[in-house]
Amino acid sequence: MKFFRWILFVSGRFSKVDRKGRTAVTSFLASLGVCFGVMALTVVMGVMNGFQMSFIDSIMEISSYHVRISGIKSGQEKDFLDFCNENKRILCVTPFKEAQGLMADKNGLQAASVVRAVPVDALKTDSGLKRELKIISGKFDLKEKDSIVIGNTIAYNLNLRRGSKVNVAALSGSSDAALLSTNRIFTVKGIFFCGHADINAGYSFISLDAGDNNFGKETPLVYGLKLKNSRDDSLVIKQILSEFDGVEAIGWREYNRGFFGVLRMEKNILFLLVLLIFVVVAINIYNAFRKLVFERKTEIAVLSAFGGSKWDIRSIFLVQGFKTGIFGALPGMFLGIFVSKNISSVFKFFGAISGNSMFDIYANIPSRLFPHEVFLIFMFGLCSAMGASWLAGKSILRLTVSEILRDE
Repeated sequence: MKFFRWILFVSGRFSKVDRKGRTAVTSFLASLGVCFGVMALTVVMGVMNGFQMSFIDSIMEISSYHVRISGIKSGQEKDFLDFCNENKRILCVTPFKEAQGLMADKNGLQAASVVRAVPVDALKTDSGLKRELKIISGKFDLKEKDSIVIGNTIAYNLNLRRGSKVNVAALSGSSDAALLSTNRIFTVKGIFFCGHADINAGYSFISLDAGDNNFGKETPLVYGLKLKNSRDDSLVIKQILSEFDGVEAIGWREYNRGFFGVLRMEKNILFLLVLLIFVVVAINIYNAFRKLVFERKTEIAVLSAFGGSKWDIRSIFLVQGFKTGIFGALPGMFLGIFVSKNISSVFKFFGAISGNSMFDIYANIPSRLFPHEVFLIFMFGLCSAMGASWLAGKSILRLTVSEILRDE
């Protein structure tokens, strides 16, 4: 305890002396560099997370589900549903069928789509689907067998509105269903929008009864599971496979491995690029502290003569680096969180000043911060300053007390 007291005392005395002159300016600029580095990286990661999570949430809640179960036999259905209802990790279960389709309007315009047959009350039982599938026209109404709900991009490409008729001219289905037909006429009951453009341009929903009539009897029934915690997918799959023989299960990680892998790589590369800010800041702090060490070599010699070891003296400058880092990283973290939470207003402000309409588009990107990432960025800012000060003090360890005093 006494060791830390005298280290902190001497470091505090150095700080008081350094509050005036060029040393104070250098120390202030070093902390300012850490502050803006932490703030910039926090904002960039927040915007990147918001941009990517809008894709990921839409894919997991609308397209892939957290877990897909297929191969449930007719005699196992009741036992399987009872198992899912009793499992505390499972939030809801949605049976569905799907097939590849080619839609055509009366004017001959065409658009490809995954046609998914879901229960009529799917939007009521699945809160995640209701949250991500935003109905912008009409309703999610599949009570009639000829009802269909389509993505807004499909509606735009085929010039469809609520109440319009659309023909699913080609449908993959099974061998007992016609591949091409002019009789699969559906009425558009609703148009939806979500955060992933591919779903808006390639998905449509019909009822399970309509799916049975149009897909054929051989089309497999798949159960989409939503979990309370998406990270429990492997555990839930293991439980299901141990309870039911002959079923196939796939989690969201494996189902979306390619796309999610690209997003993760994009995020990591951007993180590394912005991390270069701390390299520049660390170099500046290193040069500043190296100069400070040599300016204090007389005081260092006196401390050594009174019994201070080289590592004790080096710890003094490490404390100095900690102060520089904490005075920069802490405000930078709070500023980054504040800007990230108000990113829409920030982009609109810059858009109003510059007159660039692209800022209005950026303002619609939600920002999302994860506590562990914010803490990691904070630690990068703090450790860059401490590491630079530690390296700067390395040169003084090569000098002896007699050399310093002789020079004086």
